[in-house]
Amino acid sequence: PIVDLRLKLGCDSNDYNSFTVVIVLNVRGRVVGAVVDSVSDVLELSRDSIKPAPEMASAVDTSFITGISSVNDRMLILMDIEELMASSEMGLIDSTH
Repeated sequence: PIVDLRLKLGCDSNDYNSFTVVIVLNVRGRVVGAVVDSVSDVLELSRDSIKPAPEMASAVDTSFITGISSVNDRMLILMDIEELMASSEMGLIDSTH
């Protein structure tokens, strides 16, 4: 299956362009594709550069957001992809594994 993360995150999913890509994930032994706006870098972060996720008032479930970090002038939101893909409304991954 391929999941459009814009829909999951409550964003407009009609604005695809040449940067829109599908990343392939292996989540709990199941291969899943995720449509994302773009991939600019793959980074390794030190534990001390990661801060707890702030409380956000939102209609979107943010339980899969694990923290935030910054690299140069960019703010990064860190997500637990297994938690995101295993959420009950996604219906992709059996949560008993």
